[in-house]
Amino acid sequence: MSAPEIVDSHCHLDFPEFESEMEAVIERAAQAGVRRMVSICTRLKNLDAVRAIAEAHDPVFFAAGTHPMYAAEEPMLTVDRLLEVCEHPKMVGIGETGLDYHYTADSATEQQESLRVHIEAARLASLPLIIHARAADEDIARILTEEMANGAFTCVMHCFSSGPELARVALDLGFYLSMSGIATFKKSQQVRDIFAAAPVDRILLETDSPYLAPLPHRGKRNEPAYTALTAAVGAGLYGLDLPEFAARTTANFNRLFSKAVVKAP
Repeated sequence: MSAPEIVDSHCHLDFPEFESEMEAVIERAAQAGVRRMVSICTRLKNLDAVRAIAEAHDPVFFAAGTHPMYAAEEPMLTVDRLLEVCEHPKMVGIGETGLDYHYTADSATEQQESLRVHIEAARLASLPLIIHARAADEDIARILTEEMANGAFTCVMHCFSSGPELARVALDLGFYLSMSGIATFKKSQQVRDIFAAAPVDRILLETDSPYLAPLPHRGKRNEPAYTALTAAVGAGLYGLDLPEFAARTTANFNRLFSKAVVKAP
């Protein structure tokens, strides 16, 4: 019996950890049921490499933006530049963007400006925004709420590990929460509780690989195949068997990342 279809909605296949075995990584993903994955470009200077991986591999799509930790280092993106990148058929999301005050609080102003640029591009392109939030829950909630009042957009809270209030705001705005390997860690009960309280039709799965490998691989290099391990934990939170949870989260991905839906021949 083949593994149920799962989508890794957020990984970084252009990172050097995968360079020597890209084909094997994608093959292991397929064997685990991970038949689509979205590789994230975190600096536009890396766009060519990310785009080339997507072009070379049918299961791989990509998203692009400036990671908040690089907002003060990189040239400030413009809406027009992001919309230009969106013309590629495999460019399916905007970001990752957001706020990270854990490591880079000194660039808060640049991060907030960059975030608003990404939101406007997501709004105009009708593509989902991909949000990174760390140690910035209040400002993230405020900006997302303010911007939604300026015009609707769709969004996923990538690798969600923030507090319950930001989860509530995101869900109230119609957004999605993405479950990573963090949900499998023994000390992540609050994260599991937040996911368990959220509607199952708002949940996505991801690895954020090569980071955050789920148990039993914690501390080792993560890869898209391990999305299946996080899915197994997620299924238990909702009292579903793995095939049902995989089907529900795949349907959620298709709804949000509609440009990445593979049409039947």
